[in-house]
Amino acid sequence: MKRAIIYFMEIIICFVLQSSLYQFFNLANVMPNLLLILVVSTAYMRGRSSGLIIGFFSGLLIDIMFGSLFGLYALFLMVIGYAAGYTHKIYSKDDYALPLILIAVADFVYQFLYYIFEFLLRGKLDILFYMRKIIIPEIIYTVAAATVVYKLLHIINNRLDRNENKEEK
Repeated sequence: MKRAIIYFMEIIICFVLQSSLYQFFNLANVMPNLLLILVVSTAYMRGRSSGLIIGFFSGLLIDIMFGSLFGLYALFLMVIGYAAGYTHKIYSKDDYALPLILIAVADFVYQFLYYIFEFLLRGKLDILFYMRKIIIPEIIYTVAAATVVYKLLHIINNRLDRNENKEEK
């Protein structure tokens, strides 16, 4: 129950930061995707089901506030969370490179899916422009933000694990 409350608070905090505060810190007209960092980090540390659930609620929140197609962001983040959860089997508490690589790949997949559903299906075919102006800068900015955010999420997860282990004994 405690973990669910912490996850809910993490989703809300990341969403508020991403949608309000980071509007002032955008570089090259892009912002880091904190909810994607949260979904991939949770999936990497806790597994597929946690990634799926966090992805669904994070995407649902984005859909409610900003989505033009209801459920699209929820689907994207669910798929990404579930796929990133497969890496939980090789999870290491000391490894910080793999999560950053996962976040970069997940951000590329997320932006590419967004391009397909929001632009390509509407006849806008200039993917190189979208790659150069949106996808690549956002991947760089998201990975840069993930170096700090992942460490914080990692600390929170370790403390929750320790508390759960103490309660079991």
